[in-house]
Amino acid sequence: MEVSCGSCQGRFNIPDEKLPAGKSVSAVCPKCKQKIKIEAPSPFQEQAPTGQDDEGEAYDAAEKPFDFVEEDSLTALVCEDDPAVREKIKSTLVLMEYNVSVAGSTREALKRMRYHNYELIVINEMFDTSTADANGVLVFVERLPMNVRRDIFVCLIGARYRTMDHMMAFNKSVNMIINTKNMDEFGKVLSTGLTDNDMFYRVYRDTLKSIQGYG
Repeated sequence: MEVSCGSCQGRFNIPDEKLPAGKSVSAVCPKCKQKIKIEAPSPFQEQAPTGQDDEGEAYDAAEKPFDFVEEDSLTALVCEDDPAVREKIKSTLVLMEYNVSVAGSTREALKRMRYHNYELIVINEMFDTSTADANGVLVFVERLPMNVRRDIFVCLIGARYRTMDHMMAFNKSVNMIINTKNMDEFGKVLSTGLTDNDMFYRVYRDTLKSIQGYG
């Protein structure tokens, strides 16, 4: 199926088997990062003949774990080296109805972020690094444009700071911190942080609309 981005006019050929038949789904344009709404073909429609985009790039499903998800679906990226902790995080997020992607390295995480605007990133400060202050994923997130960054909730896991330390979270350019000692309460603490963040930005967006209304 050929897909066209209304923002940058980029055109891509996507294998029909990657789309849920007959459903309306959304995707992030790999070029301009804007959302594309797609009406997936029914099982009776002709399948796309190729798995390449308009630039001839081979389609690699491993780099795009859930390129197309149903409208309003939540996506999360997990960056954690410890298998047991990683599984706890993943299972909790699945229960919270997130589509979860797991990165095995900084390189992989950045590659996945090339194709997806994640609503949630859970990352250990020591993920794929020997120095917490040189975490490649956190450096990348910190440098994102504000209009992109404000739509991403970043949860930092580590042993150096106390859980819900708001000043340190601000200092580290993340939305919240969970100490490794509190991982048994991960779901509860994360839910609290997400709720507080949603309330804050709801006020922000309402205020912005009010200001624009007077313009």
